[in-house]
Amino acid sequence: MALLELFPNYIWNLSVAIAMESGGQIGEIVDMCQPIRDAAAGGADAGTPAFMRQWAAMGDKLVALAAEDEAKGRSLSASNKLERAALYLFTAERMQGHGAPGRTESYAKARAAFDRSTTLGRLNRERVEVPLSAGTMPALYTRAPGEDARPVVVFCNGLDSCKELLWWSRLPHELARRGVSTLCVDQPGSGEALRLQNLPVDPHSESWASKAVDWLEQQSDADPKRIGMTGISLGGHFAPRAVAYESRFASGAVWGANHNWREVQDKRMAREGENPVPHYWEHVRWAFGASDQDDFLAKSNAMNLNGHMERIRVPFLVTHGAQDRQISPAYADDLYDQLVNSPRREKVIFTAREGGVEHVGADNMAYGRDLIADWFAETLGGRPA
Repeated sequence: MALLELFPNYIWNLSVAIAMESGGQIGEIVDMCQPIRDAAAGGADAGTPAFMRQWAAMGDKLVALAAEDEAKGRSLSASNKLERAALYLFTAERMQGHGAPGRTESYAKARAAFDRSTTLGRLNRERVEVPLSAGTMPALYTRAPGEDARPVVVFCNGLDSCKELLWWSRLPHELARRGVSTLCVDQPGSGEALRLQNLPVDPHSESWASKAVDWLEQQSDADPKRIGMTGISLGGHFAPRAVAYESRFASGAVWGANHNWREVQDKRMAREGENPVPHYWEHVRWAFGASDQDDFLAKSNAMNLNGHMERIRVPFLVTHGAQDRQISPAYADDLYDQLVNSPRREKVIFTAREGGVEHVGADNMAYGRDLIADWFAETLGGRPA
């Protein structure tokens, strides 16, 4: 398995792969990408305004087509188009540097399309706000079918994802099929929490993850004794940390092990490994609320799980792609080896035999999605079969 290589740089190809795995249509993606192939030759950062123009234009077109469907009473078709419009607009916005022209407007249009699609498509996701000590944590709550209190998984972002992309990973769909609800969160430093509230990354993820547990304990359809935690990409750092320090979590998993993210920064400064987004250093300084590079590095010093994983005393699953170009698979070994007090630990490295070998399965999310859904069904008392 491999990423579709439409461009001469990894970062743009990663964005295309994420869009395809999130429900993009291949014909629309080709139409957006062909006119900007020359722009990509100038580097991952330099051509992003051209990327924005093409992807935002497709999003705008789909919004217009959806409005025509809605006027004819075809709400489900309108919802389908709005889903893709939101996806393309979020992708265009994600590729821009902090403060880039059009970024704020594209994000607002993406959110509006997503919210309208929820309503028209009667989709199983409710926008909620989890109170934090400062501000709120916007989230999407997907309920598993049933009348009794169900198990639920808190699903957090990586460095540059958003709750909408978490939902489009279809992990909430697969968990719901197994009787497990999902709370996809825009934790501080990501999604709305960063863009609209200016809440920076909190390396001590238990501070906001505990607030998610508090909120779930107030929901009549959530079983407070069966709450799990997972995260994707940098969420593969936040989730283990949260499970280690929040004793109410009953199970955990990572979609990509991000064990020592502080060390990753040293490697990236030495140009070892690929960056996840254009304008990378600008993005991390923004996400961490850092004034300069030294301030960012100081703030990221806490992003190291060594010495913390021994605290985990619940089942924990570690997954990683064998050919991850961003985060070394060796970090999966570190995480797994340090889960010495977990009563049930498992490590799965996805290989070419099945796929999902790239960073968080960007080449094929199906295997990670199914495995993590099965894991939580088994360890939280859902429906494994």
